[in-house]
Amino acid sequence: MTDDATTRFRDLTLDDFTARLSSAAPVPGGGSASAVAASLGASLVAMVASLSEGRPRYADHTDLLIWARDTCLALADRFLAIADEDAAAYALFSAALKLPKDTEAEQGARRTALQAAARTATEVPLACVDACITLVGAAEALAGRSNVNASSDLAVASLLGEAAARGAAANVMINLPSVGDPDWEGTVMLHVTASLDEVERLASSARQAVAEGTPRDPLDPPAPS
Repeated sequence: MTDDATTRFRDLTLDDFTARLSSAAPVPGGGSASAVAASLGASLVAMVASLSEGRPRYADHTDLLIWARDTCLALADRFLAIADEDAAAYALFSAALKLPKDTEAEQGARRTALQAAARTATEVPLACVDACITLVGAAEALAGRSNVNASSDLAVASLLGEAAARGAAANVMINLPSVGDPDWEGTVMLHVTASLDEVERLASSARQAVAEGTPRDPLDPPAPS
């Protein structure tokens, strides 16, 4: 949520959001900006699917187009929710920093609160990174299987998805050491590295397919998870 608990970032005008982003206010920050960028990327993929669905030229890809449209519409919504969750996670950590630390008991309580808040502040951008795999995967799947006149939008979506994943991963890495759980830290670091590798692979493949402009064979949509 924003500093006004009744206002979500999605309810702001674009001008208001960017004004807040450029101000000295602590939120929104890089995590929320990354999630919003990912939402824009998902919306572009949904747009390309919508522009292709129902056209005879792309009839062989109907199931994939429907999957991409519905998946990316849901993703666009999810990313905007993550933007608010990221701001809320920062608020939680900020509140923990302000807890009293005069006595040993207070110091222990503060440390526990900080570690819990840091875990939340790690898990939120981690969810963004993982969701970006689906986003760039959808862009890659539609390249060469959708409206050729909108193919550049898939390239843009892949760029936004890759940038969002890297931005969210940066927030994961900055918050991770404060969790105070070395084993979990190691697991998350391996997870982030693998996820970023997959995002980069899919995004690069999407842009290559767009650049080649060659029609591709039909592809079954992924099975529901």
